[in-house]
Amino acid sequence: MAFRFRRAHRLLKTDEFSSVFSLRQARSNPYFQVYARPNGLGRPRLGLVVGKKVAKRAYRRNYIKRTVREWFRLNQQTLGSVDYVVRSRLVFDRETRTEAVTALSSLFGKLARCHASSSS
Repeated sequence: MAFRFRRAHRLLKTDEFSSVFSLRQARSNPYFQVYARPNGLGRPRLGLVVGKKVAKRAYRRNYIKRTVREWFRLNQQTLGSVDYVVRSRLVFDRETRTEAVTALSSLFGKLARCHASSSS
């Protein structure tokens, strides 16, 4: 039950995305760019941006989004009350999925360390 990905864990409105982008606290690598902003809600929320420039075909964009959502669902207990926007920068498939997930984990780890040092 704790591992669900409900509507309350999603960024849905343009204003919510804009507020995260405007803070400009971001980390990136070849696969992803992750923006973060504290939200004060007591739970993390996730927004996804996968453009047609990254992956022309919808099934590839959907695969990227499913992979990121699944990672978030399994790791949301460790993320704190922060809004995250994940922007895809490079397309990946089943062969390179583990490499992309590892890259995503490292970005979230860097942002978590940054939040921990700034809140102390």
